[in-house]
Amino acid sequence: MNHPLRALCGLLTAMLALFAIAPAAAQDAGWRLEPDARIEVQTVSAQTTTRDEDLVIDGEAISVRGQLGLALNSESTRFRLEADRIEVFRLGGGRNDISRDRLSATFQQDVTKSLELQVQARRYDDLVTVESPDTDEWQGSARVTFEPTRENRFRVAATWRDRQYDNGAGPATTGEGPRVDAQYRRRFGPYHYLAFDLRAENIRSDDAARGYERESAGVAYTRPVAKDLRVRPAVEWIQTRFDGRITDTGALRRDRQVVPEVELLWWPGKWRIEAEAKYIVFNSNEAVREREGYRLTLSVGYAF
Repeated sequence: MNHPLRALCGLLTAMLALFAIAPAAAQDAGWRLEPDARIEVQTVSAQTTTRDEDLVIDGEAISVRGQLGLALNSESTRFRLEADRIEVFRLGGGRNDISRDRLSATFQQDVTKSLELQVQARRYDDLVTVESPDTDEWQGSARVTFEPTRENRFRVAATWRDRQYDNGAGPATTGEGPRVDAQYRRRFGPYHYLAFDLRAENIRSDDAARGYERESAGVAYTRPVAKDLRVRPAVEWIQTRFDGRITDTGALRRDRQVVPEVELLWWPGKWRIEAEAKYIVFNSNEAVREREGYRLTLSVGYAF
């Protein structure tokens, strides 16, 4: 276990001990200490094919995710610490298993009845990112949510990422840059939404292979179809421009993706059962990277 994860798990353990010995004091002061945990098992099956069907790539994996959290809440203020770890077991020969650790500290404040502010710090170890399969990251973000009515919600967020890349036998390199998100969500009823998302981000790096700019836009519709069961069709468009990756023609590499998907969410009690089907169409000005294919995901989780 790495040092940041040990530190946060130690802090969570200390706060759980505090919860055990002083719940009455917190309750009397209007604060609630709320520990929680979650475990999830996920299976993934994916296949991509080049345009001429010359190359077919299959991939299956099973992952296990464990999460431990602790919240300290009052009527208008919320603190939360969270640690989770994902172990991914890739099936088939020649594919290495991977893992990822994430630590989060979040503060939320209701400024008014319709305005909420969130500030968050996060640490990732061994994260898979756009530009590298092995990235460590520190992340800080601020988010504002404005909900003038229950039917309409507007949200904007700004995030700064500081990344370090593991380049195998080569020396580690770094990158940094902002991400900006905006969302409008229209609520029609309980668990019945239409959401529009926009994102712009970039990473700047002295490592020519790591820098990029990316924009994305998406729309998702969530509708309840039965008790505890919802369906969520969505589509996302993504465009990425790399700073230093050169195609065979000498141009800078440009990628575009269109990703339609449909997701089923069944949450009976504390169980979280989710199934997702995506079809990914990947276009690029580097011909060997043009491909398309599907990704099927089934996850079963339990929240304690």
